[in-house]
Amino acid sequence: MAHLLNLEGATVIHGARTVLDGVSLGLDDGARVGVVGRNGDGKSTLLRVLAGSQALDGGRATRSRGTTLGVLSQSDDLDPSHTVRRAVVGDVPDHVWASDARIRSVLDGLLGDMLEGPAAAPGGAEALVGQLSGGQRRRVALARLMAGDDDVLLLDEPTNHLDVEGVAWLAEHLRTRWGGSGSARGALVVVTHDRWFLDAVVERTWEVHDGVVDAYDGGYAAYVLARAERARIASVTAERRDNLLRKELAWLRRGAPARTSKPRFRIEAANALIAAEPPPRDAFALARTATARLGKDVVDVEGASLAVGEGDGRRVLLDDVTWRLGPGDRIGVVGVNGSGKTTLLKLLLGQVQPDAGRVKLGKTVVTGVLSQDLRELDAVADQRVLETVEREATSVLDVATGKELTASSVVERLGFPAARAWTHVRDLSGGERRRLQLARLLVRGPNLLLLDEPTNDLDTDTLAAVEDVLDGFAGTLVVVSHDRYLLERTTDRQVALLGDGAIRDLPGGVEEYLRLRHAGAATTGQTTLSDDQARPRQDGTGSGASAADARAARKEVARLERQLAKLSEREAKLHDALAASAADYGAAAKLDAELRELLSEKEALEEEWLEAAETAG
Repeated sequence: MAHLLNLEGATVIHGARTVLDGVSLGLDDGARVGVVGRNGDGKSTLLRVLAGSQALDGGRATRSRGTTLGVLSQSDDLDPSHTVRRAVVGDVPDHVWASDARIRSVLDGLLGDMLEGPAAAPGGAEALVGQLSGGQRRRVALARLMAGDDDVLLLDEPTNHLDVEGVAWLAEHLRTRWGGSGSARGALVVVTHDRWFLDAVVERTWEVHDGVVDAYDGGYAAYVLARAERARIASVTAERRDNLLRKELAWLRRGAPARTSKPRFRIEAANALIAAEPPPRDAFALARTATARLGKDVVDVEGASLAVGEGDGRRVLLDDVTWRLGPGDRIGVVGVNGSGKTTLLKLLLGQVQPDAGRVKLGKTVVTGVLSQDLRELDAVADQRVLETVEREATSVLDVATGKELTASSVVERLGFPAARAWTHVRDLSGGERRRLQLARLLVRGPNLLLLDEPTNDLDTDTLAAVEDVLDGFAGTLVVVSHDRYLLERTTDRQVALLGDGAIRDLPGGVEEYLRLRHAGAATTGQTTLSDDQARPRQDGTGSGASAADARAARKEVARLERQLAKLSEREAKLHDALAASAADYGAAAKLDAELRELLSEKEALEEEWLEAAETAG
């Protein structure tokens, strides 16, 4: 296999800090590598070294003859006087690039809603780059790179400013970009905090930390499994960090089978780590506490209609929508850019009034909002991190443990060690500002928490810590995000804004949203989400199902649950057998094949269960 890029003893020093310390690694033809690590540990520096734009203080970087590089950095070099069309395809005549299916796919997948639809830039493809927003420029820069034919792509946070659909398109494009021909030449290195994207795209993970780069086989799930195993063997990780890794590991193992099919280390060691690990959160306890704090009513949206813009630019965001949020609901919101996700949060808060209908907040509701711009921190820029949190409250109840957490404990759990807790707010990075504002919100004791794109600027370790903190939040949670992993991990239900004025419930989660978008569901006249669609009816018949259908569905659910329980028992026995046969390759291979077949059967049954449960209510 051909080597495309190589580092030998690469060293980079910034001031008194060694960012990379004698790093040696190689990038082979066909490799797809994800780079993870904490903010500031050197991920972007590593990418610049591979690209040849970062000077080395020691060692060397080499590139195979004829290898071309395409680089997406965190700042673009687009010419502001160019049109969007020229920025992406250059001076290539329209009839040439329009006949290229790959370029058409890039324009549709990355710029479709920017050139047409509710978030379209004025002028569409003829809009000047200099008139675009920062997010739009970023997407144009990514489209230009994807439309090219470079051998190696080095991407720094490519999913920023993409919606769920754009992230899914990019993942599929990068999976198949060099595959299939057998002679294709190319490789990918991507820095991203999007954990779903890592699992969907990469086959190898590099973790940058303490000046070194550790390599793992597989995507994010494999990385977490291997890292947890490393911590168990070395026994050097702090107890709280171990617990957090085990918690995320247990979540990953409960998820889709594909997440855990790639790790190549002892299965019994991973199982031992999570043998007694409970679910991420006690849903019953949280719901009970939320009801006590909130009462029966949280937010009622009744017959609400809302439009923005004037004349030909007028867009209907909500059209006679009825939607109710109850105590303990954990809702994820997805939708195309410009469909009104942030406006929906403002509507729930009363910051925006509907054109018709009404929005009613319960009498005991105390709201907390994590906005995208974090302007709330400007007023406390001269204060220190811990001081700003303690001024909100000195302690908060962690419902997951039943213990009171001090403000300093909350700050530490969100990634501010003792030394960093006394940093001035004005000196914080973007990710640290986001963590600080979340800490301030949580100690205020809100019972309705609204998060607007909370993953921006956060690394994977911090995201896991944020999710751990949210597990103990006893209230109603609404999360707007393009991060599929975060939505699945922290919320119990997802809804979509499809641009047709309605709120659509998604029993099948984000996958169902992507299917609906692909099938053009936004043009089918989907009815507004009513209270019956949003939650099971009190008579147990679910949404739109007759009593007879519901009874039959409940029987089917019970049957499927019995079958799933039996398959789970067989799965556990197969894992034990695999562990016992680790030294016998032939037996292990046979058992592994049997396990894969069982997991496939289990996944099919889970799909059937989901459909039956939707009908049963």
